[in-house]
Amino acid sequence: MRRLALWPKRIVLGLLGVVLLYQLWLLGWVLWWGQIDPGTTRFMEIRLAELRQKDPQAQLRKQWVPYAKISPHLKRAIIASEDAKFVDHEGFDWEGIQKAIEKNQKRGKVVAGGSTISQQLAKNLFLSPAKTPWRKAEEAVITLMLETLWSKQRIFEVYLNVIEWGNGVFGAEAAARHYYGISAAQLGPEQSARLAGMVPNPRFYDRNRNAPGLARKSAIILGRMGGAGVP
Repeated sequence: MRRLALWPKRIVLGLLGVVLLYQLWLLGWVLWWGQIDPGTTRFMEIRLAELRQKDPQAQLRKQWVPYAKISPHLKRAIIASEDAKFVDHEGFDWEGIQKAIEKNQKRGKVVAGGSTISQQLAKNLFLSPAKTPWRKAEEAVITLMLETLWSKQRIFEVYLNVIEWGNGVFGAEAAARHYYGISAAQLGPEQSARLAGMVPNPRFYDRNRNAPGLARKSAIILGRMGGAGVP
């Protein structure tokens, strides 16, 4: 009986050990990618698997470019669109999260997320799009790792190179060539604002490039770019 009574404790300790090992595994990758550019991400793996269900030969379109070779207009557009307080916060925009909660409650459904660039990067690098409490908790842990161990510029550089920008299109360079036939360094203000407007729903806008909502969003982003603080 005593041995049986010990099993629940052993199970709990075993589960805690597994969780701790997983966090250490994540930490190892965060440390590695702080110095070495990621070749792929969890989101890329998911999208590639989806594409290959229809076409076994499908490949992602992506090309890493250094931070200095990405247009400053695109940097300002992304900050203005996705995370205006990026250079000041420590990973979480609590005011933005509160506003998102209030907006979702008013609409009766999830229409705003309030995620910062750091949170979005954490999700893209390691997690799935599933909106579960476990994923949100893990996202928060990874975000703290990124903010503690990386500079703001490194976070932003990796973000700009790995986020999804269309069906199988990842990163600023691939996006610039996919939509405009130019490099990421050559993007102008209007082009940058339009690309930034696509980020929340990139595959939809890839299929519907003349959507009226995108034009409105782009105009708003363009007006805000002048005040965007870029690392």
